[in-house]
Amino acid sequence: MLQHPAKRATLRLLSKVLLSAAALGASAVSLAAEPLKIGYSDWPGWVAWQVAIEKNWFKDAGVDVKFEWFDYSASMDAFTAGKIDAVTMTNGDALVTGAGGGKNVMILITDYSNGNDMIVAKPGIKSITDLKGKKVAVENGLVEHLLLRNAMKKAGMKAGDIEIVNAKTNEMPQVFATKDIAAVGAWQPIVGQALKAVPGSKPVYTSADEPGLIFDVLAVNPASLSARRADWQKVVKVWDRVVAYIEDPKTQPDAVKIMAARSGVTPEEYLPFLKGTKLLTLEEGRKAYAKGNDFKSLYGSTEIANTFNWYNKVYSFSQKIDTYIDPSLTAAAK
Repeated sequence: MLQHPAKRATLRLLSKVLLSAAALGASAVSLAAEPLKIGYSDWPGWVAWQVAIEKNWFKDAGVDVKFEWFDYSASMDAFTAGKIDAVTMTNGDALVTGAGGGKNVMILITDYSNGNDMIVAKPGIKSITDLKGKKVAVENGLVEHLLLRNAMKKAGMKAGDIEIVNAKTNEMPQVFATKDIAAVGAWQPIVGQALKAVPGSKPVYTSADEPGLIFDVLAVNPASLSARRADWQKVVKVWDRVVAYIEDPKTQPDAVKIMAARSGVTPEEYLPFLKGTKLLTLEEGRKAYAKGNDFKSLYGSTEIANTFNWYNKVYSFSQKIDTYIDPSLTAAAK
């Protein structure tokens, strides 16, 4: 029986729609089958995830996760390029990454820096004010740059009082050993290597002087969060188990052994790093997610970082802080 041309066209269109729907369905199944890819780097609050990795706690939680190890800057580059679904970074650097095209949402606060981020100076330099007229190396626009500027502001110094030299954070030990550089900014364990590279050097300012200035977070691609929210919820719930294992005196030696091996140092060298990192339980994270204008709040801290970034032309447009922060997964993980 002959079909009317309009009817045949309708059937062809319906067929295409059904095929497209099937393809999209297959794509969604494929996406769901893929492990969540998380980039992490050498900071105690992120190396902490190594405990969960080696203890198979993600499998226990029913979520497939693949952690990929990077130098810090490279982890953010990989995230922006879409090679990983999430990345561990500071709240201020989440804004820098987002402004550069790597849109992200901070779903978990792992810790805040409590002394492990440092401005370290060569022998004879006793304070930030002693750096006036000298060269200080930091990675432009990243967290140590903010730490240095805050230290200068507290000391009553102007922006031009110190000459900023841009350098990669993981290269700071070599940079510090050069003749012209009076001080560098970095975090543990890299800053510890810098201190060893220049005997007699010491910290002149640390994140212990600015608790809450630097929150460390797990930031996720918004599309991944939307498509696999239940899986990300499971990842967040694992975090309390990690913190408990690291902080329990009975299990801490094993945790430190695992973390030290990932960072390539001895457990004896690694243990002091925990003192400079305030790991946050989910309950403590819920409190930090409360809106506020100071360093006690992730919102307040991030807005301060945003003002710094915009003022220093790290990016061209002030970022909308609320779009970067989602407290709901931490709130639900009880």
